[in-house]
Amino acid sequence: MNTDAIAFMPGLGADHHITRYWLRQATLRLRREVCWLWRERALQGLAVAAASTSAPVPVPAAQAFAADLPPFADAAQGALDLARYADDKQRFFAEDVTARHLSQSLAGAAPDPQAAPRGSLGWVIAELALSPAEAFALALALLPVVDSAAAAVIACCLNEPGRGEPTLALAQRLWDVPDEFLCGIDPGHALYRHGLLSPAAQGWGSPLLMPAAVARELMFPAAVALDRHQRGAAAADAHAGAHVNAGDNPGARAFHPPARRRVIPVLGAPGVALVDAAQQAAAASGLTMNQADSHIAADHGGAQALAHLRAQMSVAWLRGAALYLPLSALLTDDGHGHGATGEAAAHVPTMPLPELPLTLYIGLHERAPIRHLGDAVLPTLHVAAASHADRLAAWQAALPALADDPLLPELARRYRCETPAIARIAAELSQLGRPPTADELQAATRADLDLGALAQAVDSRFGLAELMLPPAQARQVDEVVTAMRNLGRVHHRWGTAKAWSDGGLAALFAGPPGTGKTMAAEALATELDLPMYRIDLSQVVNKYIGETEKNLKRLFDAADAAEVILFFDEADALFGKRTEVKDAHDRYANLEISYLLERMERFKGLAILATNRRKDLDDAFLRRLRFVIEFPLPGVAERERIWRSVLPAGVDASALDIEFLAQRFALAGGHIRAIVFAACLQSAHADAPPALTMQAVIRAVQREYDKLDRASSLEQFGRYAPLVAADRISR
Repeated sequence: MNTDAIAFMPGLGADHHITRYWLRQATLRLRREVCWLWRERALQGLAVAAASTSAPVPVPAAQAFAADLPPFADAAQGALDLARYADDKQRFFAEDVTARHLSQSLAGAAPDPQAAPRGSLGWVIAELALSPAEAFALALALLPVVDSAAAAVIACCLNEPGRGEPTLALAQRLWDVPDEFLCGIDPGHALYRHGLLSPAAQGWGSPLLMPAAVARELMFPAAVALDRHQRGAAAADAHAGAHVNAGDNPGARAFHPPARRRVIPVLGAPGVALVDAAQQAAAASGLTMNQADSHIAADHGGAQALAHLRAQMSVAWLRGAALYLPLSALLTDDGHGHGATGEAAAHVPTMPLPELPLTLYIGLHERAPIRHLGDAVLPTLHVAAASHADRLAAWQAALPALADDPLLPELARRYRCETPAIARIAAELSQLGRPPTADELQAATRADLDLGALAQAVDSRFGLAELMLPPAQARQVDEVVTAMRNLGRVHHRWGTAKAWSDGGLAALFAGPPGTGKTMAAEALATELDLPMYRIDLSQVVNKYIGETEKNLKRLFDAADAAEVILFFDEADALFGKRTEVKDAHDRYANLEISYLLERMERFKGLAILATNRRKDLDDAFLRRLRFVIEFPLPGVAERERIWRSVLPAGVDASALDIEFLAQRFALAGGHIRAIVFAACLQSAHADAPPALTMQAVIRAVQREYDKLDRASSLEQFGRYAPLVAADRISR
């Protein structure tokens, strides 16, 4: 038997001699216990045989009881036999050749752990001032994590088939001085508080569980340190060109080494490189930094996510490193299978995290959760979003073949991607094997834009040439186009970006229904080549206090990532006048309007508000709008153009009296379009060529008037009055 082996698995090693010593202690004591269990089961077999017969049991028969591995016995009987065979066990350890050899191999003082490298088992023993019994319990927990062969032996010693995790009771039984475990290793013990052992239920039968990541650190601190150095160098190269504007903030300074846990909030907008800012702050304080795997919290339930988080904190403490955590990693499952994600949870649940002396950087996107992070919260590290110059530099570095292309400055202005997103998009485009075209680059950048369920993307169907507006309104629409095209030039070359917060433009389209407000918005999207999103008020407006404001924040935060058109139809429902405060609902409604005013000014794209009730809008909104365009009911000339433009190209409309229709019926363009469509539906007979008649159109006009609840006289229909009269009589 090789008593120098530190585990049951041949060839398994450890970096440091103290780790090897304590693993060998655990392995040898388990081997010695198995030897005794063979003898104990043999003695039990002899007792059973003697009780069943008066004749003495021959020696060969007694030896047969110990020929195989110790059989599993009744647990209660095994507990009762501990005292019964206590003296026999000590004599066996002294007299049996194998047991005596194992006991001699166990003898000798434990090595001094004071000079052990940080993160090793010896360093933990010295750092936490562990007694030999506690050090043995830690080694016993480590053994089955690193040695796949240990579980079966532990199950045999526990007398429980299939249970390969050691318990505190087994540690006490294997140790020479059981009294040293009488104090117990309760959940408040340093081994649990530092995450070296996973918390479990109280009692001697509780398993001694160690996270695999912690076991790796304890076994191979030198290899881990080398791996950490290599990864740190790679991370430094990856972040060398990253934009982080942490400023001269005291929160950027970590305590090294911290006497207790310190929490530094890292605050920035979604997409901002918070982890890069934390890495730079940690490096400035002489610390390396670990980054938690945030997907664990999202993919798993609360218990598993919490166990993983505890392990990562313990690993950071063993390495003497800081740890970066996104706020989502601290949010656990709500108990009903619905995990809380993001700041929408409004608070950070109380979690039994290890009280480790390390620096935690917590990445978050709003201030509200900061007050729930604990008492040891340091000043916040604010991380600014990348500026136009930063984004341009990142694009030029990521796409050197296009560094001098005028497309990149415009791309940096229109799409406010953070530097990590720019690097990722450029890496995706590099798969083309050639410099991307302008369309490919824009399409790849737009693919990142996601406004969720609060807005729906609109496919633009119209161009400016299709708008049927009076000359004054047509000029105003052209001015919107000119202003949007010059916005970047004025902000970044003329120097207005700072004064106007790099803001975009807002326009109000006011007028009766059907006058072309939505059509004009789509035409602007086509002309400016901008994505357009219609805001779904049913998703944004919420009857619960404060929820509308939260929805608007998510909407504007997502929309600010790129230059887009936000189209608020029926805007008076959202941008109504502030009211006198009579109760809490009035106060919160006014706060929502105030918040809207502030976000509208900071919105980077083009916001279009459409309403047919302009008088219901708050005056403060009107002052902040760059353009207010009235969409009147079209005159005769405009109506005639609209009638001709909405007729399908493949339909024979020679029988229609367009001049008569335009003069007699003062309808908006949307209503004219609806009339033509309704007439087509009633005229599309299977055996007839596509053609429209005045009779079909007149009937559709009458139906539209009825739908609008507008009165019409027979005289208005002229020579077609008999047709309308007959239709009215039939109804």
